Amino acid sequence: MEIFKPINEKKTNTKVKRIFNEIKKTRKITKIPNFWKSIAHNPQLLERTWNNLKQIMKDGALDSATKELIYVAVSITNSCSYCTRSHTFAAKKKGASDEMIKEMIDVVGIANQNNKLVEAYQVEVDKIYK
Repeated sequence: MEIFKPINEKKTNTKVKRIFNEIKKTRKITKIPNFWKSIAHNPQLLERTWNNLKQIMKDGALDSATKELIYVAVSITNSCSYCTRSHTFAAKKKGASDEMIKEMIDVVGIANQNNKLVEAYQVEVDKIYK
């Protein structure tokens, strides 16, 4: 259960309303997701987070669909079901197929398993990787 009730889109101050409108336009959505409505209790945090996300998640050396899949992988590892679901949705919207998502989940699973084994066995890093 949330700590603060999400901000009502229709009852926001000018700054929050402007950011909400930009989020809807950029994301091509009609309703602001709960994440944004929740952090809108702190308009500076809302603005900073939106600006950072917008900058980082745009196409660059990695295309935005790949970035969404990476975001999902990290969200799975951090057990953030909200982020896992919202960024899986975004990845699909940007062209990721179910097969790509399943394969990414396999990679997350094997990476987490092997990371834990390396830590448990205290494996020394090979010289070639240094």
